[in-house]
Amino acid sequence: MGSRVHFSMYVSRVKRLLKQGFGVGVWNEGEAVTIANRRSGSRIDGSQDDTVARAWATVRAHLRESAGARLFDQWLKPMALAPSPEQGAVRLTLPSAFMTNWVRNHYADRLLQEFRAQLPGVHSVTIETGLAAASTPVLTVESLPAPAEPAEPAAVVTIAARPPLDARFTFDRFVVDASNRVAFNAARALAEPGVPRFSPLFLHSGTGQGKTHLMHAIGAAYLDAVPAARVLLMSAERFMFDFVSALRSRDTHSFKLRLRSADLLLIDDLQFIAGKDSTQEEFFHTMNEVMGAGKRLVISADRCPQGLDGVEARITSRLSCGLVADIKTPDLALRRAVLTRKLADMPGVTVPAEVLDLLAARITANIRDLEGALNRVVAYAQLTESPIDLEFAVATLGDVLRGAERRVTIDEIQKAVSAHFELKPVDLVSARRAVVVARPRQIAMYLAKRLTTRSLPEIGRKFGGRDHSTVIHAVRRIEELRDKDREIDTAVRVLLRELEG
Repeated sequence: MGSRVHFSMYVSRVKRLLKQGFGVGVWNEGEAVTIANRRSGSRIDGSQDDTVARAWATVRAHLRESAGARLFDQWLKPMALAPSPEQGAVRLTLPSAFMTNWVRNHYADRLLQEFRAQLPGVHSVTIETGLAAASTPVLTVESLPAPAEPAEPAAVVTIAARPPLDARFTFDRFVVDASNRVAFNAARALAEPGVPRFSPLFLHSGTGQGKTHLMHAIGAAYLDAVPAARVLLMSAERFMFDFVSALRSRDTHSFKLRLRSADLLLIDDLQFIAGKDSTQEEFFHTMNEVMGAGKRLVISADRCPQGLDGVEARITSRLSCGLVADIKTPDLALRRAVLTRKLADMPGVTVPAEVLDLLAARITANIRDLEGALNRVVAYAQLTESPIDLEFAVATLGDVLRGAERRVTIDEIQKAVSAHFELKPVDLVSARRAVVVARPRQIAMYLAKRLTTRSLPEIGRKFGGRDHSTVIHAVRRIEELRDKDREIDTAVRVLLRELEG
């Protein structure tokens, strides 16, 4: 009651001053109230200008009605009015930088329109991070002179919760050579702060070759550079599961919001959404939103975009417009370097060089199997209190080494390829150069180089006496086509599974 009396006295005083020459025109009590509020500087001591406060209450009601209760409660309800030293300027605060950025991106124009509908004199609405004002402001007027400008609320930087990143998977623990250098450098570039040079980054390779390592490394490095960034890492299978759950609970909005508000979105093993039409529809729109907002998107799969059978062409086209980087099968030197790096993370453990050489030479499928073999040798030695030597390693890894010893012959490869392409084995060693024969022959040569220990001249002789340069050309040609031709890549994968199984 006292504040109302003071305010009435204040209005009367303003009216008297206007009559004495401080303004011209016809004045009524409403105008005097407005001027009084202006002269009071819209002072807030846990309060806000009455006119703006009433407008803000109306704006909040409209937002809640249009946005829905769930979105409003999560993003818009925490907003509060803050002091504004400038007439016609409205300041709103939110408790975290992340929420501030989201509301700016999605509701800045809408808030300005809503305020102008209530107060035509509003020319700007600013959204800031800071201490929220009281939720129910009360007008107080202290004196006629304009008060000192209110102090700016202290900025609050909120660090988003870190995603479940594996601390072992960092850039400095990734062993680099020619087979993975492009993928490694691309991952490092995307993790740098500032405007990304490309997006999306698409990483592809066989299982256990380092895709997941690089994805975790990107997330960790970007968070180190931008601690307040929102980074989201999930498998494509988790994407599908969460989306289906959101559909069942009729809450797809929260699902969309969680993914599309990420500054860095990482999706692993994209091949798992093949054939899932509704999931692909949502993934396509998510990808468009993230890329359209200039944010970072990293996707991995076990094959190139064109080789993703069952994935819509519009998705593979979008993936191809960024940077596509593959990780090739590791050679002997890389496998040996990986073991050395892995051993460095085992303080107090000594493994003879001849044991490391044995593992690198015999376990060639992928890096994951190689590291697993080393872990097994070390664990068995510690559990049995035995020294690690060549004999102990062979005894411990007997089943693993025997499985790795199985060698596919060139004759088996020729039979499998000719059966797959409905040819006769003799066609592959003939002089025929028609594409229907030449391409399967190149695939067979490629598989012979990959799955056998035969030299290039030996492989050439098994294909009708061709020289080693022909084998080299065939291998390079099939490697190129696997990145471009979905049918070729699928055929090679089917044959690899058949021959290695």
